[in-house]
Formats: sequence, structure tokens, C-alpha cells
Amino acid sequence: MAEHKNEELDYEPVTYDPQYILMVNNLKKHFPIKGGIISHVVGHVKAVDGVTFNLKRGTTMGLVGESGCGKTTTGRAILRLVGEKTAGQVLFNGKEVYDFTDKEMREMRTHMQIIFQDPFSSLSPRLPVGEIIGEAVREHNLVSSAEYEDYIDKVMDECGLQPFHKDRYPHEFSGGQRQRICIARALALNPEFVVCDEPVSALDVSIQAQIINLLKELQKQRQMTYLFISHDLSVVEHISDTVGVMYLGNLVEYGNKKDIFKNPLHPYTKALFSAIPVPDPKAKMNRIVLEGSIPSPANPPTGCKFHTRCPYATERCKQEIPEQLEIEKDHYVVCHLFSK
Repeated sequence: MAEHKNEELDYEPVTYDPQYILMVNNLKKHFPIKGGIISHVVGHVKAVDGVTFNLKRGTTMGLVGESGCGKTTTGRAILRLVGEKTAGQVLFNGKEVYDFTDKEMREMRTHMQIIFQDPFSSLSPRLPVGEIIGEAVREHNLVSSAEYEDYIDKVMDECGLQPFHKDRYPHEFSGGQRQRICIARALALNPEFVVCDEPVSALDVSIQAQIINLLKELQKQRQMTYLFISHDLSVVEHISDTVGVMYLGNLVEYGNKKDIFKNPLHPYTKALFSAIPVPDPKAKMNRIVLEGSIPSPANPPTGCKFHTRCPYATERCKQEIPEQLEIEKDHYVVCHLFSK
């Protein structure tokens, strides 16, 4: 039996709300640490440790945080790409993703896709571009054999690729073109939901703008929903409707983009946003420098995980885990500073 079906619920299960394509409730993904002569489990890396958010249809949620905070693992856990979850709920269109059989999950792959961070290593060097984009289309029988070539041409055209590119191999393209191939491969299945895992971090700034505009245009045309994972806050501000801020496996703040950028509440969010460069040489930067380094997810601090670096930490922060609080409409924060 799957691991998640044996779990003791330490959270309140959510009920489906049709306005949300994705509902994530207390999602946890812990990886075992093995040691000793017989290689038994001696601990766990708590990569994702209780993430909760809802994502409305046709919108984009930006997920930000320092490297190693669990952003990518969250995205992959939602798509069921990292084995069984440890705990929590992942409802896609009201159905628990981890309750699907292998056959049902295979069918769901056409509705949920991912664009990987590295456009080179995620493309097979042995296949021409046309085969890379069309492989899943043929596998899932999305179009007939007679319509196949025209369909692939159409998808490539939407992503800024030419028909003659079909016979070329990934190494013959630039970084920006390779990312367009990755986008075309994901969109060829006509998905409803796409996890964009830092899709522009390996590209030049000018190419980044092209890819971001392409993603926005395709979203408008196809009414898709994005989970946009990034550490570039200016990109997140440009593309997102809602923003979630992660720290050491937890979502510490979540809300509408305007609320998060204009009025960050959590001390970590304030420190993160203070590092955004201002394009004005006369503007004074009020940079908040955090002391210390990020604790290990294999041995996180007790209480609030941020208390070892927080300038406002109290004894309560060291002992008690804060709860998610709604400070203003749809603006949530996990911090004792806002609790009674």
C-alpha cells in the first residue's frame, strides 16, 4: 500500500473548490538518509515540510526563495515526479493526484507538464527536434497520423520555431531556441497546468524577456495555469498573479503579487526583497543582511525555522511552530509577530 495512505493526518483535509485548478494542503516530501553497515535509515531530509496554497485557473503563481529551500521539489512533488509524498493533499481539478493508478496517472500527464531549468540536459541529444516535440503526442494518440506533421508544425510555430528545425538536433541551437523547444514539447500535449522550473535562469537577459513574453502570450491563448519557480524576483513580479515565498521547506508568506511586493510582512520576505536592485543610482538601498547560513533541512531548528537568522526572534519563536494566518484578504503569513 502507498505510503501516504498509512499516514496519520496532522492537518485538516480540504474540500474541493472549483475556482482552483490546484489545491495543495500541508504537502510534505522527506527523503531518507541511510547510513551504517547495513544501510538503515538514520534520518530524513525534509525538502518540503508542510506547504499549503491554492492556485486559480488561468493564473500564474510565482514560487521564490533561496537555493535549496525546496521550490523545485515542491513542483515535482505536485506532478508526482519524486515518488510517493510523505504527507498532505495535492488536489488537481478536485482529484487527489497520489490516488491515481498508473494508467490514470499516464492519462493525467497530458494535463500536467513541466518545463525544466536546463534546456540542454533535458533534451535528448540523439533525437531530432521534431521527434522530441512529437514523441509524447504520438504516444498518447492526440492526433491522427494524417494530422501529425501539421500539428507539430503548428506547435513549433506558436513557440517561435520554424518547420525546417524539425530535422535538426538540440546541439545545433542556441540556449533560447532550446528553451523554446522545451516549451513546445510541454505544450504539444495541450496541458491545463505547467510547472515552469526556473525556465529562464540559464539564459541571457534579452532572451529571458522573449521567453517570458512567449509564456504569457501562450497562457493567454490557451488559458493555461503556471506554477513559476524562480529566484529572480523581477521576473516573478512581471509574470505572476500570486506569489509564495519559501524558506527551508515551508511557505512563509503567500498572497497577491501587489500585496506581497508593496507590503511584505514576514522578516524573511523583507530581507529577500531588499536585495532587488533599483535602477536609480541616486536611490538609497535599505539592504537587510541576514546573519548566519541556512540550516540543514536534515536537521532543521525547532519552532520557527527562521528564528536562527531572524532579528525579531523571541523565546516563543524558538519553541513553537507558527501557524499560517490571513492578515488581510488572501494575504497569508507564517510568523509569531502577527499572532496573539
